[in-house]
Amino acid sequence: MSAHDKVQGHILISTRIESEFERLESELKPNRVVGFIREKFLIEDAKAVVAEAYISESQTKYIILGALEFNSVSQNSLLKLLEEPPRNIEFIIISPTKSGLLPTVRSRLPIRKGTVTHEVLPIEINLAKIEYAQIFSFLKENSRIKKNEAKSLLEALYYRATVVDMLILSSSQLENFDKAYRLLELNSRPQSVLGMILMSFVGEK
Repeated sequence: MSAHDKVQGHILISTRIESEFERLESELKPNRVVGFIREKFLIEDAKAVVAEAYISESQTKYIILGALEFNSVSQNSLLKLLEEPPRNIEFIIISPTKSGLLPTVRSRLPIRKGTVTHEVLPIEINLAKIEYAQIFSFLKENSRIKKNEAKSLLEALYYRATVVDMLILSSSQLENFDKAYRLLELNSRPQSVLGMILMSFVGEK
C-alpha cells in the first residue's frame, strides 16, 4: 500500500464484524494491523488498546476495535486517544449500529457503511415542532421495549433531529443523548430515558 492510498481512521457500521476485520487486515497489508475483536468491548479491552497505541511505530499501524456491544465506560476512556492519536496510529471501529457508540465517539471519526442487516428506524415525529401529546403517544407505543430496541430508537431520534429535521443540537441536548446511552447501559427504564430525550426538544423551539 503506497502513501497515497493510506486508509484513514474511521467507524465502520457493519453486522459482519469478523469478516470485515479479515477484509481490512488483508487490504491494509503490509501495514501492521492489531485487532481487538470482542463480543462485548469492556474497560480492560480499552486499557489494552491504549497500551498498544503508545507502542511507537515508524510506519502506520492500524488498531481495529470490533464488538457487538461497546460499553460506555470503555468508550469514554478512549475519547482523548481517538481525538489525539499517537504518531502513525489509525483507529478503525467496527460496530453493528451507530446507536452502540456514544455521540462523542461518533464525532471523532468519519462513519462508513458496511454490511448491515437493518436500517435506521423511521420516526414520524417532527422534533422541531414536537408537542406534549405526541410525546405521551410515542412513549405509550414504546412502553414495553427492551434495552437494545431503545438504543435503536435513540439512534433514530438522533438521525431524525440532525438529518431529517436539520436541527443544530444544543450542548445540553448532545449531553442528553450521551446520558441516555449510559442510562440504558445501567438498565434504566427505556421509557423514562426516551421521555428525557423527547422533552429536551420541547423547550428548544
